[in-house]
Amino acid sequence: MDNLIALLVAAPLLVAAPLLGAVVLLCGGRRLDRAGHWLGTALAAASFAVGAVLFVDMLGRDVDDRALHQHLFSWIPVEGFQADIAFQLDQLSMTFVLLITGVGTLIHVYSIGYMEHDERRRRFFGYLNLFLAAMLLLVLADNYLLLYFGWEGVGLASYLLIGFWQHKPSAATAAKKAFLVNRVGDIGLSIAIMLMFTTFGTFAFGPVLGSVGETGEGTLTAIGLMLLLAACGKSAQVPLQSWLGDAMEGPTPVSALIHAATMVTAGVYLIVRSGAIFNAAPDAQLAVVVVGAVTLIFGAVVGCAKDDIKKALAGSTMSQIGYMILAAGLGPIGYVFAIMHLVTHGFFKAGLFLGAGSVMHGMNDEVDMRKYGGLRKYMPVTFVTFGLGYLAIIGFPGLSGFFSKDKIIEAAFAKGGTEGWILGSVALLGAAITAFYMTRVMVLTFFGEKRWQPDAEGHEPHPHESPKSMTIPMIVLAFGSVFAGGFFSIGDRFLNWLEPVTGAEHGHPPMSAATVTGLTVVALAVGVTIAWVMYGRRPVPVTAPRGSLLTRAARRDLLQDDFNHVVLVRGGEHLTRSLVYVDHTLVDGVVNGTAASVGGLSGRLRKLQNGYVRSYAVSMFGGTAVLIAATLLMRGV
Repeated sequence: MDNLIALLVAAPLLVAAPLLGAVVLLCGGRRLDRAGHWLGTALAAASFAVGAVLFVDMLGRDVDDRALHQHLFSWIPVEGFQADIAFQLDQLSMTFVLLITGVGTLIHVYSIGYMEHDERRRRFFGYLNLFLAAMLLLVLADNYLLLYFGWEGVGLASYLLIGFWQHKPSAATAAKKAFLVNRVGDIGLSIAIMLMFTTFGTFAFGPVLGSVGETGEGTLTAIGLMLLLAACGKSAQVPLQSWLGDAMEGPTPVSALIHAATMVTAGVYLIVRSGAIFNAAPDAQLAVVVVGAVTLIFGAVVGCAKDDIKKALAGSTMSQIGYMILAAGLGPIGYVFAIMHLVTHGFFKAGLFLGAGSVMHGMNDEVDMRKYGGLRKYMPVTFVTFGLGYLAIIGFPGLSGFFSKDKIIEAAFAKGGTEGWILGSVALLGAAITAFYMTRVMVLTFFGEKRWQPDAEGHEPHPHESPKSMTIPMIVLAFGSVFAGGFFSIGDRFLNWLEPVTGAEHGHPPMSAATVTGLTVVALAVGVTIAWVMYGRRPVPVTAPRGSLLTRAARRDLLQDDFNHVVLVRGGEHLTRSLVYVDHTLVDGVVNGTAASVGGLSGRLRKLQNGYVRSYAVSMFGGTAVLIAATLLMRGV
């Protein structure tokens, strides 16, 4: 009993520790400038330590007794409406807790060196702590309303971090864009929550997900589609993906934490947590699959044409989250693999972004890969750690990405029928394109001859290795990139861990697992070979060539901003003008016309009230005559 009480006290500390750090760092003033970064890092590490203790305890309990529910207090307890502040710690939320706090702590450590010369470093660490607290609240909530609080908190923290260098107009614009696009998705989540309450009378996961069998498919489809809209916003999936590339304007640790390992995975968590709804709504589940399949190709194609190293990785993030959404749309057969790839992706993509930041640190913040070249000689630690992350993300046999991505491709084929062949082929094509653009990034950055040039002031970059505060987190993440996938796969360890929460279903692909693996390796080899022939064996021009029509479109994010401007911005302007016209001519016309008619009639009637007694006497006489005449006529009838 004492142990259980201790655990129930520890669970809220997961959120409380970084939240305390955010409050102290943002409200403590400049007196904390010297040590604020250490405080923020220490509280992030404390949250990870609490999570590790809870994880060890969870492993020691029976499978059916691993979930913890803690009701803190009722926020709004009224008749017919109960809004509770309560936590749910099960295998799924615990996986996210360890990922968020573990990777988050490493990124805090990295930021100590990366943001060393920034005058507002204390505030930056306060924002990082705020983000961790909001993300932890999102994954620990035991009901959709509290999840929504965390969801909005993550959006706020993302806005603050993307626009942290607000003196740059591009950063301020990117922050606003991310906030507005995410608000579109947030509308979907708010509508879904309202539909849940009107349908089930509660927000709690247990009663909602346990009652889907008693609810009409149409209602569940509507809820599922609204949840998908929310996931598209947070996870940068088509059609709400346009903000992710611009979000690279934020400091590189922000890109690693928010846009690689945690925030963009919130949509995947939402879909997997709501799996029972999607299982009972096939149309909504099909929409999830389509969005994931389209986005994984969309992001990969965009990543192929970017010369900005961070934007190339952003396209990669979009594509890899597409794999996760695709797997989540496959139902119970794919839920576990979606989360498994989410975790391995957290290791290697965070490592890749931190490696990109290390390169920028040694190259005077230059982001154009065409102005790199040969950096492996000058930055050996960055080269090795980045290289391991590269091998992991392309699915090199034996590394983490191989185990997680290969399972998604296998599950796609196992869907069966024509749909299975289409999804499996799309996933294979995505693997080939991933190998191409990531090899391109690797070759342009670390191989070939040096291509950097003096800047406008005549200062030539002097590439050098980053300090240990930056390289140590990169080394730790590289270990995860190499070993995490194999560790999860031994004896279906990860599958057995999540199955009590997500359920599991074993499909039967039209080919053996070895055949799928062989096809994946072939796709990988094809992508690597093409990239090496194009960029490794030919001189790389410092200025990008004009390129094909597809290349030019990919450089402009496949015209997604142009599409949004024509359809949403101009469409919204025309809709607004039409509504204003209708309001002025129809609504206001009716109101103003009625008022004018009443005013005119009252003006005419007022003339009868002239104040003369003789006029009133004539009126009375006339009225009396009319009454007498009417009475005589009625008697005659």
